[in-house]
Amino acid sequence: MPATRTTAAPERPVLPLWAALVVSAGAGLLLTTAFPSLAWWPVVFVAVPGTLVPLIGRRVWSSLLVGFVFGAAFFLVNVSFTARYLGPVPWLALTFLEAALTAVAGVTITLAYRWLPRLLAAPWWRLTLLPALVAALWTMREQFLGSWPYGGFPWARIGVTQASSPLAPVASWVGISGLTFLIVFVAAAAVEFVRVARRRPLTALPALVVLIALFLVPQFPTTDAGSLRVGAVQGNGPAGYFDTRSRNAVLEAQLTASEALVGQGIDVLLWPEGGVDSDPLTSATTAAALDALSESVDAPLLMNAATARGGQYFNSSMLWVAGEGATDIYDKRHLVPFGEYVPDRSVYAQLAPDLIGLLQLDETPGTAAPVMDVAGTTVGLAICFDVIYDDVIWDGAADGAEVYLLQTNNADFRGTDENLQQLAFARMRAIETGRAVVNLSTVGTSQVIAPDGSVIDGLEEDTAGAMVTDVPLRTGLTPAVVIGPWIQVVLGWGSLVAVAACGVLVWVRRRRTIAAPAPEGAGAAIVG
Repeated sequence: MPATRTTAAPERPVLPLWAALVVSAGAGLLLTTAFPSLAWWPVVFVAVPGTLVPLIGRRVWSSLLVGFVFGAAFFLVNVSFTARYLGPVPWLALTFLEAALTAVAGVTITLAYRWLPRLLAAPWWRLTLLPALVAALWTMREQFLGSWPYGGFPWARIGVTQASSPLAPVASWVGISGLTFLIVFVAAAAVEFVRVARRRPLTALPALVVLIALFLVPQFPTTDAGSLRVGAVQGNGPAGYFDTRSRNAVLEAQLTASEALVGQGIDVLLWPEGGVDSDPLTSATTAAALDALSESVDAPLLMNAATARGGQYFNSSMLWVAGEGATDIYDKRHLVPFGEYVPDRSVYAQLAPDLIGLLQLDETPGTAAPVMDVAGTTVGLAICFDVIYDDVIWDGAADGAEVYLLQTNNADFRGTDENLQQLAFARMRAIETGRAVVNLSTVGTSQVIAPDGSVIDGLEEDTAGAMVTDVPLRTGLTPAVVIGPWIQVVLGWGSLVAVAACGVLVWVRRRRTIAAPAPEGAGAAIVG
């Protein structure tokens, strides 16, 4: 019989293209239900496999198409709140941009399915190394979308879907990105078990161990450091971009709702982002109103306003003390593109002049550390969009924050899921850092969240009110804060290096197979 020389054959598509497109669209829509307001967190263990299977065995162009359909189906729903006031143009632009980036980054997952099994075809490797590489590439994709272009949009992360689930404590050990990796690893291993190892149950052991750990690992403990008595005021004023209002109407709403806190013995009075709709650094009338309020409650006021300094504009959180004014200022680090500034303004003004013309001033990102000393307590800060970026939260904890006071303005998204999705981030930040979080909005929903993610106090959406809460303080750094940046480097850059190395090794092996002479007298068959 002639000798035969073979290499592992390329993966064939699990689904025909038409079915892959249908399944990808369905998986994208299903995944949206894992996010608030529904927050059906177990759905990820169905939606993620439904996203992966259509990518297996595809060529690059069909992988791009499949990935784009998944991304479009998902983001059309997940970011639909962006159409609330500005209509379909920003919503569709953001959706299709994120879908395109999702598709491009998703090609690496297709390549992992193509190359790694040709190097390591045994079921054990198919249920360990392949799922690990796929999960790392998925996490890399989240990091890619969360950093580019214009600072990225790290909004739709698998880890955040677990904010109310038993898996959330794992984030205190590995961060949101690490939690994403572990969930996708389990899902990818389940796909491979069904495909190649159903008759070898022991090969599922690594994935089962990870799954059990996800449910059983407790939150990393931080150290009790007392409490801070916080008065938080949700004025429910006309804080939206298109709300009809008179000058200082938002300020007046906040002042009115703050009257209930006089005599409450608070350590600090917290107001939301945009709680002051005039610049207290240049308006004597506004400054006098804040002085009077700080004096009446006998506490410093942590407030927020747009400020002009040195010929630049900032979104600024200020610690205001009666008679002293702003004793400390933190300027928002991560500004919203096309919301707080217009990148490449001259280009986009040609494409959508009416929309771009709505934003006349471009704000400048801040550079200060996201902490302040408030009544002897180091407080971590994040302004609205800041909360979805790991660096702001991790820097705050590393700089000694014992609690987080987060300010936001959700008025432009009334009646949508945006504020609940942002609250999920706030809850995950509490768990991730082991710190309590006060997440205060102009119009709600506002909550005080304990270090374990449970809700201590809250104010409903579209209501004016105030709450006084003895917020627990914590010290000590969680592993997520200490090693989180390294986890992202390993999963992000490491996965790209790994998949590239697989491609090179497959190419080298193929070249050697083609070049190797067949045994004399044998009809060599080369399959590859």
